[in-house]
Amino acid sequence: METFLTYSPIIVVILVFLIQQRIVVTPEQLEIKHREILNDIEKRFTSINSHEDLKAQFSEIKEKIDKIYDCLIISK
Repeated sequence: METFLTYSPIIVVILVFLIQQRIVVTPEQLEIKHREILNDIEKRFTSINSHEDLKAQFSEIKEKIDKIYDCLIISK
């Protein structure tokens, strides 16, 4: 216990420095940053479900274009 008392001013100075430089964060700050990152990701990227739906729509469009192309070839 005496070693803690002798080194306590140094420990306090180091802790204050770490907090001022924001090297150590609180759980609340971490949660706020986590929410900001999630919101940014939602704005920039698409979800896997919407991506799969879009792929299915492209497949349907491709099939319809192929049918139209076949009809044009047959009518000539």
